[in-house]
Amino acid sequence: MNISRKYYSVFKKFKIILLAISLFIIPILSVDSQVTGVEYAVLIGVDGMSPDGVDKANTPIMDDLIKQCAYSMSARAVMPSSSSPNWSSMIMGAGPEQHGITSNAWRPDKFQLPPTDIGIGGIFPTIFSLLREQQPSAVTACFHDWGGITHLIEHNAVSIIEDTDGPVHTTERAVSYFKEKKPIFTFIHLDHVDHAGHAHGYMSPEYYKSVEEADRLIGEIINGLKTAGMHDKTIIIITSDHGGVGKGHGGASQAEIFIPWIITGPGVVQGKELKSFINIYDTASTIAYVLGIKTPKSWIAKPVLESFESK
Repeated sequence: MNISRKYYSVFKKFKIILLAISLFIIPILSVDSQVTGVEYAVLIGVDGMSPDGVDKANTPIMDDLIKQCAYSMSARAVMPSSSSPNWSSMIMGAGPEQHGITSNAWRPDKFQLPPTDIGIGGIFPTIFSLLREQQPSAVTACFHDWGGITHLIEHNAVSIIEDTDGPVHTTERAVSYFKEKKPIFTFIHLDHVDHAGHAHGYMSPEYYKSVEEADRLIGEIINGLKTAGMHDKTIIIITSDHGGVGKGHGGASQAEIFIPWIITGPGVVQGKELKSFINIYDTASTIAYVLGIKTPKSWIAKPVLESFESK
């Protein structure tokens, strides 16, 4: 163990002890949504889905949403354009320079760059840990179709986290949980589009077919929210972690870096292409904004206020 890692370990233990003490002596604030009519938020992340995929595939669900919501087809992933750095940025409100997740090989106890902040789960704070601290009784959920997601979320801060088997089962589990628990925040990760890109090539016929399946599953998620009586009170964000070139990704090309970013729900402007710059980590800050969650100074993200009426 080198000296920097030793001091990081001591700092980590000390911060967790202080946090545990503060939970007993400092009252937790109960905060309300900053967008009228919002009680829930759902983040749908489609691994490897590019703006080109949404544009060229047959995607009636997303096409209809775009007509009645706010969207951007030029939001940006962080570098490197790999999965773990970008999924973590999406829920951590910061980039690799802050959270330290620089590759898919990152683990809480295996890293090159220590985080600039540590939350209740011993890693850089995510939207899940902020919710757990500020709304301790809130029900939250994560259903993911790629095993790497499990390392990026504090398991002591989320009500349920499941590594599901395939996109259909992922969707079914999320819809079932909507009906059972009505979680205030749900992160749904679908992995099959990235699989198609790696197997057949991004922009291949098979890739576009996989985007069409993602579109169908997004429709199932929306219908599940309606059945659970949540839809009219829910902000939904549909986005991705990266695009791709050939059969891979990780570089700095527009095809790899540009991602779709679609937001719909109460208070969201209708049919507006967003002009402001959107980074993938702004997703976390936007979710925090609509749910009335205070964000730490270590987050560099900003909510996409242009998405909302009178903002």
